[in-house]
Amino acid sequence: MLDSAIVGKVIQRLRECKGLSQEVVSGLADIGRTHLSAIERGERRPTLDTLFKLAYALNMSPSDIVREIEKEVEKSENP
Repeated sequence: MLDSAIVGKVIQRLRECKGLSQEVVSGLADIGRTHLSAIERGERRPTLDTLFKLAYALNMSPSDIVREIEKEVEKSENP
């Protein structure tokens, strides 16, 4: 099963690389800031709908986010 912490870490890294705050991204994605914060901390797993919203907010395609998650999963499996 996919580790929520990895998903959150990737989303947080992508957000920070774009220089965006949680407030800005959550507003663009139309989700609560606390929801985004919980996702980034690995406490919640984003639904597919939320992943698409976050991709839009980050000006990326959902497949780009999934690709980044796959890379992190591979790193964690092959340290």
